[in-house]
Amino acid sequence: MVENLSSHFPPQNARTHEVWGPSAPAFAFALAAYVRHKNAKTVLWAREAWQTEQINPVGFSSYIDPQNLLIAQAASHVDVLATAEEALRSGRVALVIMELSQPIGLTEGRRLQLAAQEGDAMGLCLLPEGMGSNAAQTRWRCSPVFDETAQHRDSTLQRWEIIKNKSGTLRTWTVRWDAQTRRINVVSEAPQR
Repeated sequence: MVENLSSHFPPQNARTHEVWGPSAPAFAFALAAYVRHKNAKTVLWAREAWQTEQINPVGFSSYIDPQNLLIAQAASHVDVLATAEEALRSGRVALVIMELSQPIGLTEGRRLQLAAQEGDAMGLCLLPEGMGSNAAQTRWRCSPVFDETAQHRDSTLQRWEIIKNKSGTLRTWTVRWDAQTRRINVVSEAPQR
């Protein structure tokens, strides 16, 4: 029996989660859209200021209204974690997305978990592969799905895998973002002939 995506997404509130892979930002924006729809609080995206890529409001506007996303540019990895911890603890944001370039230690991961519980908010760490923390509730790997045989090309087709789950099983889904309804749709696997 294949479990429904809705039993795993969105991930558990008042916890921190991790995601990596080429489609990790799309996962983060889809989560932001869901959380923002269910909760009127703002979403915070904290990242290291040295990163040359910018988050373009036009690019994520199909997920979340740009006025509902705060972007914090922190001086260092440590400052991103400190910003995220304070935001999670504040109770003023629904979701804190942390874009990191270094691993999170167990102590820092545990501090984020406690802050998320205290503020009743969700944390999501976007990390390079292999840099996860043992403190994370779940870890996801997200990648694009390319199908050369498909007649309809869809750049939003993705594979989401739970590769760590402290409270359940590991699963994989092929999903598509529907910009019109701002929802994730699970796509059935094509039968092999």
